[in-house]
Amino acid sequence: MPTILELASLPALATGFGLLGSGGGGATTMLELALRRSPDWPMTVHDVDELDPSTPCLGAAFVGSTMLLTERLPGSAPFAPLIAAAERWLGHHVPVVCSLEGGGLNGLAPFTLAGDRKIVDADLTGRAVPGLDQMSLLVDGVPGIVVTCDTGAGGVALVQTDRALDIERVVRASTIQAGGAGGLVFAGFTVGDLREHAIVGNAARALSIGTAYLEARSGPLEGLAAALGGRLLAEGRITAIDPDAVDQHVTAFGITGSAGEVHRLVARSENLALMTDGRLEAAAPDLIVVLDAISRDILEVTDLSRARHVAVIKLDGPAWWSRSPHRTRYVTPSAYGLDGLDGAA
Repeated sequence: MPTILELASLPALATGFGLLGSGGGGATTMLELALRRSPDWPMTVHDVDELDPSTPCLGAAFVGSTMLLTERLPGSAPFAPLIAAAERWLGHHVPVVCSLEGGGLNGLAPFTLAGDRKIVDADLTGRAVPGLDQMSLLVDGVPGIVVTCDTGAGGVALVQTDRALDIERVVRASTIQAGGAGGLVFAGFTVGDLREHAIVGNAARALSIGTAYLEARSGPLEGLAAALGGRLLAEGRITAIDPDAVDQHVTAFGITGSAGEVHRLVARSENLALMTDGRLEAAAPDLIVVLDAISRDILEVTDLSRARHVAVIKLDGPAWWSRSPHRTRYVTPSAYGLDGLDGAA
């Protein structure tokens, strides 16, 4: 049956999506503040199986720099022109919305459309990812996907192609033209497509782990990790920050543990792998969550700085990615050009 979310559930939901970001996806604060003023509470979230599989669906998200979004706030209806363009192209109304990215800021994006569309609990990543060609519908080659995005000054670009790389390149170019950040809409698929080709139930997971986090955050770190269904991998102080000599987007953070062990966290825009004394302990699609060990704040990669005392927790990644080698190869560290870091035990 549908889940009814009250306004009081918003902090836990936002916290859960922050955890699922695995160090990326952007802080949820902006959309959390916007949703606090929404007139649409309580909001109903439907399971995929509760809706007619033939019902058209769309996904909404922000792309580009999440930091720019905090400096240049989107308007009151940032997705409206993008949805209108997609519906004109398709020739019909799209009554259901899902999330595109299931971690970080974009986990909350479909809730901004609750006033005129049904929300279905599904998304295309189950975590934060950097590439649009990593969206599950594109990974599985679902045909007929239509993408619209901002180009700046009220302009909209529309792409329909069977080649995921076209979407990645056109949207990135449009986002740069729009000033570095903007909205994005996927359409041309149905609720039935989500059953096989998307990560289902991720909002429910976000609410569950977000609630557990808020209840356990003041206790011991081991207990907090257990409450999240995860495992504490490291606790210590960041003593080194080493940019990669080949890829400027890759950074390795050296963490000295309290017992003298040496941890190495490898990240791009998300946390991708953790090693302890040279042994691989976690790697994407695992979710690698970094907390400030004192305040227990959820930290993004951009928050990590020398001398900060941190804790690293491993959570299970979305099972969807591990169901076939074809899917898995889109989210392991080697997909980001990092060799020798796949396949943590």
